[in-house]
Amino acid sequence: MQDNEIIELYFARDERAIGETQTKYGDYCFTVANNILSDRLDSEECVNDTWLKTWNSIPPVRPKIFSAFLAKITRNSAINRLNYRMAKKRAKSCVAFDEIGECVPSGANTEESVILRELEERINSFLRTLSKRDRSVFIRRYFFSESTGTIADKYNLKEDNVLTILSRTRKKLKKVLEEGNL
Repeated sequence: MQDNEIIELYFARDERAIGETQTKYGDYCFTVANNILSDRLDSEECVNDTWLKTWNSIPPVRPKIFSAFLAKITRNSAINRLNYRMAKKRAKSCVAFDEIGECVPSGANTEESVILRELEERINSFLRTLSKRDRSVFIRRYFFSESTGTIADKYNLKEDNVLTILSRTRKKLKKVLEEGNL
């Protein structure tokens, strides 16, 4: 079923929309959640939360890119679960957030700031200035929380090359955010 057909099912308040979404995007959303949480049960729960939040969001929202819409809901749910887990157990912090935290101007909480609309727009503007490969590497690492090894395999790079690309990109982003350019 095409995305626009699934979205129309949501607008019609037809419960088949959830089943169709799960069939088409269940594995995708699970991967997004599991890249952040590294826990099957928590990831499955986040995916189930995604279906409920999608049902409650559509209508009135009409997503332009349904897969990105679902990924964002899943990612935010996984981040919230990770924060809960960290607060409760004081577990190790998510490496991707630690890395990207170097770019955010001081005084800002990384997890909260990345979600803020203004920062999101500034990062998106910055990403449009990068080459396609560097932009894809950055997004795979910091949006989908993929490991540097997985990214290296996808782009036929050495892991050290991926680390270098990410380091240089973070430095550029930090400079842009501190200077308020874009």
